Amino acid sequence: MGKVILECNNLYKKFGKKEIIKNVSTRLETGDILGFIGPNGAGKTTTIKLILGLQKIDKGTVKINGYDVTKKFEKAIEKVGAIVENPDLYMYLSGYKNLQLIARMYKNVDKTRIDEVVKLVGLQERINDKVSKYSLGMRQRLGIAQAILHKPNILILDEPTNGLDPEGIRELRELMQKLAREEEMAILISSHNLAELDSFCTKICIIQNGEVIETKEITELKQEAKSSYIIFKINDTNKIKNLLENASILNATEFKILASEADVAVLVRKLVENNIEIYRITEESITLEDAFLKRTGGNKIV
Repeated sequence: MGKVILECNNLYKKFGKKEIIKNVSTRLETGDILGFIGPNGAGKTTTIKLILGLQKIDKGTVKINGYDVTKKFEKAIEKVGAIVENPDLYMYLSGYKNLQLIARMYKNVDKTRIDEVVKLVGLQERINDKVSKYSLGMRQRLGIAQAILHKPNILILDEPTNGLDPEGIRELRELMQKLAREEEMAILISSHNLAELDSFCTKICIIQNGEVIETKEITELKQEAKSSYIIFKINDTNKIKNLLENASILNATEFKILASEADVAVLVRKLVENNIEIYRITEESITLEDAFLKRTGGNKIV
């Protein structure tokens, strides 16, 4: 186990008479990349704002690096980097000028650190261009560069993949892994994009109706679903649609179906009874989205 960076214990938040957050608890350790997921209105952004001290906590505690956000806000927030919604950038200035402006807010951020961060986020070739000429993905990376100038040990991002194209998402994924590994950061990412979280997060925290219903390693969550995709190679898939309604046809000779180990024997028997020749059976791990839907009873993230 690494050093505990963030601890949220039994958080509650009301707006008027409506309880938005109920008994929310989670924690991050050094090197963790935690995907914070849940349907719209589940309480993800509200929880992030409570963590960052942007909204008042009604009940419960948030500790960052051992400091209580409510009692010792400046010490708690000292080593936090965050982007909530969109990064604040001056579009008419260069990327480098933007970083210089942010650097002035801190005591120990010099040119060497700025150059180090530029290299870390991969903007060396374009850092002197105006931000107005950047792609959305480049602006997101510049925003992260701003957030990590002061060498935080925790980075909090709210929906960082929104609007990014596949290339931008890939760059963001690689950057998150690099920061967790090389800068030893704990990273919390709120996102709707489960496919991308699946590719780089180490842990998942699921929130539903304002309550955390699961916090686990991704691999453990998938194992507990006790299902996987079974891919059958057969002589002809024409009969499959009528025979197995949950099957996905891949091509003329292959289909896949979500099934438990016990289901496989039943499926094989059914295929043989219907004179379908089986050439090969392979297993494919379920996705994070599959595991999420199974855990939340089919409540999609939309």
